[in-house]
Amino acid sequence: MSAVIIVLIILVVLVFIALIKTIQVIPQASAAIVERFGRYTRTLNAGLNIVVPFIDTIRNRIDLREQVVPFPPQPVITQDNLVVNIDTVIYYQVTDARAATYEVASYIQAIEQLTVTTLRNIIGGMDLERTLTSREDINAALRGVLDEATGKWGIRVNRVELKAIEPPTSIQDSMEKQMRADRDKRAAILQAEGVRQSEILRAEGEKQSAILRAEGESQAAALRAEGEAQAVRTVFEAIHAGDPDQKLLSYQYLQMLPKIAEGDANKLWIVPSEIGDALKGLSGALGTMGQGAPAPSFTKDVPPARREEPTVD
Repeated sequence: MSAVIIVLIILVVLVFIALIKTIQVIPQASAAIVERFGRYTRTLNAGLNIVVPFIDTIRNRIDLREQVVPFPPQPVITQDNLVVNIDTVIYYQVTDARAATYEVASYIQAIEQLTVTTLRNIIGGMDLERTLTSREDINAALRGVLDEATGKWGIRVNRVELKAIEPPTSIQDSMEKQMRADRDKRAAILQAEGVRQSEILRAEGEKQSAILRAEGESQAAALRAEGEAQAVRTVFEAIHAGDPDQKLLSYQYLQMLPKIAEGDANKLWIVPSEIGDALKGLSGALGTMGQGAPAPSFTKDVPPARREEPTVD
């Protein structure tokens, strides 16, 4: 009885193992290579798959999603004999699981070596300055070569990027000095432009200020002259309207004499020739006011030419 139970247990275990090996579940975006007695039979796609247990074996499971592989820095010599270290990143995708398994032993290593070789060929035809400024051209050329070479391996290279281009330390120091000199030059130019613009604006402001000041003075002088003319016109009209006689004019002459003598610096008087006529008129007026009394006589005529009289201290 015990032998029968042992045999049944063994049979159940064998059946369970056979079921496990018969049913193969492949995840999405994956593929599996099936070999029968060491020979390729078929490729299992995503989903539930049935294989012959103990006869069919799973050789390799391949991820069909896009992969990103960074490569370590590689020393590359430029056309002007300078060694630069270049980091690269490859974006690739397996499109044929069978070719990726049987056409190349290790497609990752093959892509890396092909990238290094192609990169050296491309950079070898460029100088350092062009290498630093032509990343897009290098990426396009590198991607074209890799995509053509890896097509038969069942791999499509989607993108190639240069992470960093590191020139020698001495070249970096020289580049930093050159960049610093360029920045100082641009700063000096900008400062000079600012000073020039400031001087131009200041000169323009002074010009506008002088023009406005001259216009203001001209308008003020015109208004002042117009006011004086108006005042003279008003006085003249007032005099004509009042119809002054000789007596009033003589009296006004006498009132102006003390004002002429004002001030300590006056040493002599300039007596106008018309003062004689004024005194005659005033004499006549005083004679009339004295009701027949003899008026002071100013019989001496003032000569037409001006005469000088001493100033009364």
